[in-house]
Amino acid sequence: MAPAPNPALRPIDTSKWKKIQASKVGISLSMISFPSWIVLKILHKGGFEAYLVGGCVRDLLLNRTPKDFDVITTANLKQIRKKFHRAEIIGKRFPICRVHIKGSIIEVSSFETVARHDADKEKALSSLIPKICDEKDLIRWRNSRNRDFTINSLFFDPFTCNIYDYNGGMSDLKSLKLRTLIPAHASFQEDCARILRGLRIAARLCLSFSKDTERAMYDLSASIGGLDKFRLMLEVNYMLSYGAAVQSICLLQRFNLLNILLPFQAAYISQHRATKNSMMLMKLFFNLDKLVSCDHPADSSLWVGLLMFHLALVNNPQDALVIWTFASVLYHGNWKEGVEFAREYTKLQVKFVPEISEFSETKSDEDLAKEVAQFASLVQDSVGVLTETSNLFESMSRYPFSACSGLVFVPKITAKNTAKLFDLMVEDIRSFINGRGRMSPEINFHLLGIGDPCETRFVLGKIILETMKAGPRGDATEIGNDEKDLQPKATEEILSNNEIPGKKVKKYAPSAFIPDGNRGMLKKQKLVDDDTATKNQEMVTKDELNDLAEKHQEFGKTCKLSENKTNSMQGKISEKEEKSKKDKEKKSRKHTKVVEKSKHHIALHTVSKKQQRVVRELNLREEDEMDNLEKVLWKEEVKERTEEHKGRAGKERNGVSSLSSLFR
Repeated sequence: MAPAPNPALRPIDTSKWKKIQASKVGISLSMISFPSWIVLKILHKGGFEAYLVGGCVRDLLLNRTPKDFDVITTANLKQIRKKFHRAEIIGKRFPICRVHIKGSIIEVSSFETVARHDADKEKALSSLIPKICDEKDLIRWRNSRNRDFTINSLFFDPFTCNIYDYNGGMSDLKSLKLRTLIPAHASFQEDCARILRGLRIAARLCLSFSKDTERAMYDLSASIGGLDKFRLMLEVNYMLSYGAAVQSICLLQRFNLLNILLPFQAAYISQHRATKNSMMLMKLFFNLDKLVSCDHPADSSLWVGLLMFHLALVNNPQDALVIWTFASVLYHGNWKEGVEFAREYTKLQVKFVPEISEFSETKSDEDLAKEVAQFASLVQDSVGVLTETSNLFESMSRYPFSACSGLVFVPKITAKNTAKLFDLMVEDIRSFINGRGRMSPEINFHLLGIGDPCETRFVLGKIILETMKAGPRGDATEIGNDEKDLQPKATEEILSNNEIPGKKVKKYAPSAFIPDGNRGMLKKQKLVDDDTATKNQEMVTKDELNDLAEKHQEFGKTCKLSENKTNSMQGKISEKEEKSKKDKEKKSRKHTKVVEKSKHHIALHTVSKKQQRVVRELNLREEDEMDNLEKVLWKEEVKERTEEHKGRAGKERNGVSSLSSLFR
């Protein structure tokens, strides 16, 4: 009997291969990050083909900021490493070269690596290749067949400004469809991590699944339990740290993956869906999503800290005042301001079940300090549920009818560092100083991205305060933000209807909890059903309009009073100014001679120091000028390239709509 044909191999139809001019679909060279462009340029000057590939091309087409820029080249890994001063080869199964340049890391892969790894597949494919085929097309096509999804198999050549599509990726992008390159079951059996990657991409871009892909995800979801813990942590971090945590959690729950990765949280969500109670967990991640994004991600310690905080609350419900104080001290960075704020806002009577046990406003500072420190200790202890199987099983006794695989994947070093965030609160909370000082209420995303403890504590407190202030109804202004993306009720509707909310552009404003901060108007929004995404409709309530009208009238009165005072004082001010000018002129004449005499003596003593300082400044300027020179050269080349390709496009460009405009 003849062997069954490989389902991954299909007849090759080269007529479907496409080469699209980048300018016609809204992509210009200026959209490429400067470090990536340097890498591409160096490889190109070395005589090698170099392309942008994968998710960065997809995101550029969708007019989004890529998470990173991946480069692929015809050079082998050793040749790549020789071209750069700081580069190392990493990985065993699919090794790549990591290039450190301009403070960024660019991952560069080689066509040769994939071809060598899949030698057997290459032999099988060779029989399907047409006799007349361009060699460069053939190299790109072979590599594209090893990628996970069609929308990730696109190549962008920045030197010819062409995009190459061999698998219908552009068509799938237009229809916002996620589809595997080969039959989905075969693809996920080849690498089950593609299931998590597919859910992550769909959550961030609001994509739907092809029927084949969706069915395979359901059938093979259990296989992710066999993945390496490092790989699991990597994928989950991409889901929760880049602005699509709520959508990712919803999809993980939908495809029965949350009970494998985070069984306690899966059981909590299932119970609340059954009782139709508001979920504090989803509110926390909803507020996290408002702050972070692909170009401003957070370190994993932030979402691990949120899980620890929530675990401690579910297993040990607290007085609302304790939670307010705990979060407020993290946010304000000291005990005194934190307590004052907490006592003011605890009157809101926020009710989350089972997290909040009671409401009290009469606790002494001493008793409150003890309870907050005790709760901080419970938060630290809850990290064991994320790192130890025995602790996980013990906590799951709260949900006896929920499945638990016993899988834990959070690295112990990550858990240890996150637990350290609360050390100061446990030791002596009344003398707690965050160390962030009175910095701007705006988030420092560089520090947040590298896991700076002070910045992480600040943002953690901010998220908890926003969750508490909004409450189960979510009808309050947020901390440091003027807009709301969705009503918090959307989290329950998403979980019940398997819908994904559309993302909005984030705008960061001074905090509402800082005295001079700006408070935005309250806005209500509807969640409208849609196949690909939801749209938000904003309304201002009558009460808010009345309040605004009253404030406007009061403001008008104060303006009139200030205007009268200004007019009456104008004459006096002008007289004083004239007198002060005359006095200054007399004094300046008297001291001019003295200053001129002393200049010579001062110069003798300071000349050596000045020379040293000038030399240092010249060196720094020289370095800056070199960087600026590189940027100028790059911009000039970008300008030349874009003008050159504008001429090629001509009238044809005017008749073709930009692909990126379809997704705005």
